[in-house]
Amino acid sequence: MGKYEEDAKRLLKEVGGKENINAVTHCATRMRFVLNDPDKADQEAIDDIPSVKGMFTNAGQFQVIIGNDVATFYNDFKEASGIEGTSTEDAKSVAKKNQNPLQRAVGALAEIFAPIIPAIIVGGLILGFRNILEGVDFGGATIVDRSTFWTAINDFLWLPGEAIFQFLPVGITWSVTRKMGTTQILGIVLGITLVSPQLLDANEVASTAAADIPQWDFGFAQVDMIGYQGQVIPAMLAGFLLAYLEIFFRKHIPEAVSMIFVPLFALLPTIIAAHVILGPFGWWLGNIISNVIFAGLTSSVSWLFSFAFGLLYSPLVITGLHHMSNAIDLQLIASEVTSHTTSLWPMIALSNIAQGSAVLAVIYLHRGNKKEEQVSIPAMISCYLGVTEPAMFGINLKFIYPFVAAMIGSGFAGLFNNFMDVRANSIGVGGLPGILVINSQIGGGYLAFAISMVIAIVIPFILTVIFRKRGIFNKEDREDSTAELAAVGATPGDTGSSSEEGASASLTDTQKATEKLFAPVSGELLKITAVDDPVFSQKMMGDGYAVKPTEDQIYSPVAGTISSVFETKHAIGILTDSGVEVLVHMGLDTVELKGAPFTINVKENDQVSSDTQLATMDRKAVKDAGKQTDVLTVFTNGDKINSFALVGEGEVTAQEDLGEIEVS
Repeated sequence: MGKYEEDAKRLLKEVGGKENINAVTHCATRMRFVLNDPDKADQEAIDDIPSVKGMFTNAGQFQVIIGNDVATFYNDFKEASGIEGTSTEDAKSVAKKNQNPLQRAVGALAEIFAPIIPAIIVGGLILGFRNILEGVDFGGATIVDRSTFWTAINDFLWLPGEAIFQFLPVGITWSVTRKMGTTQILGIVLGITLVSPQLLDANEVASTAAADIPQWDFGFAQVDMIGYQGQVIPAMLAGFLLAYLEIFFRKHIPEAVSMIFVPLFALLPTIIAAHVILGPFGWWLGNIISNVIFAGLTSSVSWLFSFAFGLLYSPLVITGLHHMSNAIDLQLIASEVTSHTTSLWPMIALSNIAQGSAVLAVIYLHRGNKKEEQVSIPAMISCYLGVTEPAMFGINLKFIYPFVAAMIGSGFAGLFNNFMDVRANSIGVGGLPGILVINSQIGGGYLAFAISMVIAIVIPFILTVIFRKRGIFNKEDREDSTAELAAVGATPGDTGSSSEEGASASLTDTQKATEKLFAPVSGELLKITAVDDPVFSQKMMGDGYAVKPTEDQIYSPVAGTISSVFETKHAIGILTDSGVEVLVHMGLDTVELKGAPFTINVKENDQVSSDTQLATMDRKAVKDAGKQTDVLTVFTNGDKINSFALVGEGEVTAQEDLGEIEVS
């Protein structure tokens, strides 16, 4: 009888049986299902299975979190179901087929904009700071009017600001080729041809007489030499045309000459099409989108538009459709009609704040529940800093009523914000820091946005308390629900035999020991809640820490025995002498890379210490594949951990002493 045979049979039954499974695979911590009918999965029943630590749906996959022993569970599941697993890539392909065209389009948008968001965030902060220097009146004059030094700083900051926003098409065309798996340098070259200094700057077109616009004169036709600085849609259209042309010619041109003719036949026609057809069409379409949205935000029913957007933005996050707002925001910023600002982003920031305030109310209502606070407090903080998923999926959607309270508060905050015509210079800085990108010269500026933030804090807090007290929007008014939440998100226990085997060398319930913790790699030390993966950031796998590495050599974070080396090499399990199960996870979503960037130096049953180099991770290869390089240390049998504390934060060196955990 397999170790997880009974649990595997239960999971098979509760996901809807064999006939409901289109594909199944696993990574280092979770089972990944593509279900024919996701509604047939009984999530409450699955949650009651002892081996299951949580579940969520992402990108068309129903993911069930098992933990370190997922490979053993997977084998038992195959035996119980008679289903042969598929590769992770195949499962993703099948999952995409289950998505409707809108979901696939939104997914593509998300993959395009995700890599360039960090640059946009930096650009937004820079523009916000420049806005203060040159746009805010302090006693009759701005800062740059009074100071030569700050004038120079203001001018200097336009150097990165221009690089990010004026040359945004370069980032977009690069990101499209990266997503499509085609030659990225061709995408960069294409982007540069859209913003070349040879062309009339897009921001000067409106003020230039038609007769003064430069042209390429081919005799039989004239083409305007207009640039597309800051334009989103023309860059996306050109990027996809380049990618599809390259894919087409690679199939039809002999490999011996493909290096010469594929780039030539893909790039030149795309550049021509971009300036003759795609650019003008994209500009026209972008202006229509900008004008329609701006009209909605300035019409007689703008109060309804803004209230509805604030109310419904959080549900859009659940569906993934919120990624569309990035393209819309950037198009608004590129438009002359909106004075190169966006009214949507301030409302998005307010929605983040509202969700965090609802969590704050839950913390108040459930004060003293230490287990839940391990999830709720980090979730609230991340919300106020612009990341809502931990709060929504870890707290608010569990109880329903705080989620509804946040929606209502966000709606009223958005309504007031739009009434005061508050706009942002950029996107990317969400939550409370959103005030840094507010335009001070249009509408209510900083003060109006600050009042909107107060609304987004107060209304969700009060409504959450009222809804809880009166049982409104509360699907189950139960006191023990907080314990259920903590079991999923804060202290997942693992009843597998690996921990039981460790118990033979472990301590009794009345004894305690400590385990020293070390940095597995040099880099920036992060809290587990800062990791961009809800399974880890919500502590579904257990508590721990992460390092954003600056080197490739990965060392053991604890002393113990290697209990498992995952076949795709991206994860290693370690069992300490006191029975703590430690997962060293290299990169995020790197199971899809099938071991290519990793060289493993250890095998099962090897004894390791902080001096032992476990592996080498090719960070460049991981980044080039579009993955994050965070190295995580996770304690997966949290029932054995009494306390956990790190010494300091910031930059650390591999093998550096980081603190200790107390083990019971």
